[in-house]
Amino acid sequence: MKLMITGGAGFLGSRLARALLARGSLAGARIEHLVLADQVPPSAALTADARVEARVGPLLAQCAALAGEHFDGVFHLASAVSGECEADFELGLRSNLDTTRALLDALRASVLAGAPPTRLVFSSSIAVFGPDASALLPAQVGDTTLPAPQTSYGTQKLMCEYMIADYTRKGYVDGRSARLMTVAVRPGRPNGAASSFFSGIIREPLAGQEAILPVSPQTAHPISSPARTIEGLIAVYEASREALGGRLALNLPAVNVRVSEMLDALEAVAGRTVRERVRFVADPIIASIVANWPSAATAERAARLGLRPDADFADIIRQYIADCALAPGGAEALKGMRD
Repeated sequence: MKLMITGGAGFLGSRLARALLARGSLAGARIEHLVLADQVPPSAALTADARVEARVGPLLAQCAALAGEHFDGVFHLASAVSGECEADFELGLRSNLDTTRALLDALRASVLAGAPPTRLVFSSSIAVFGPDASALLPAQVGDTTLPAPQTSYGTQKLMCEYMIADYTRKGYVDGRSARLMTVAVRPGRPNGAASSFFSGIIREPLAGQEAILPVSPQTAHPISSPARTIEGLIAVYEASREALGGRLALNLPAVNVRVSEMLDALEAVAGRTVRERVRFVADPIIASIVANWPSAATAERAARLGLRPDADFADIIRQYIADCALAPGGAEALKGMRD
């Protein structure tokens, strides 16, 4: 089978690629060719695998150029993130909406040429939910909660969900959209996502560095580990249409947690000194974005696929520590635990 991951050089894309290559098959078919499409090259460890092809360049142009090429499956992860989309409206439209439309039209061209529909998994977001005077947010958003996004990023993700549902209805793709919860703990440097601090307040203190908390410690939000997120994406791909229970998007599982509980877990795992490296400095822009996100979520359809959330946030921290210990440079990433 021939697969593609857009955003294949990114954190989740690279992790998904490693998981697929290690499995060797997907939905009962052997993986023979895996295209990683991104604006930057993937790691040498990935391209060393003979099954991997790296395609580097602007993703909008890459997607538009796919017409006539058939893929058995696509994981569409590429996206401009929340903070970037708020700061640069055109970037969000181009990176999220236009690229998805170009990808869908290329896959549609393959069907019109006689190929079977490509199975497409789209990584949507919890950000599709927001408060509106006509549809207030419930205490927990579920699969059937009315989306009312309050950010450009969330709006673009929702628009892509509906496009994918309609292309699926028409038989141009076999699409399924999974709403990712905020993924933590992400390694590396902070990115432009408004949610970046959810990882930063854990990652930086463990590395012996100060971290800034820009929102109230009472802020609550659904969080998922990278491992559970990848597990969810693969399960959504492999599920039958009947098991999915419809073509509309479904929530992936999450741990519903307050920031104060995240810090309590950090202290329980790594000690008081590490926790004290987190300093509260209010950021009204980030706070206003996060205030319009759900504070908790449920995932009943994902549960019917056998997916479950992480045990608790302390377990998510331990997963990050274990991942760092195995990764090159991991000792440096965790040096703060020894201080």
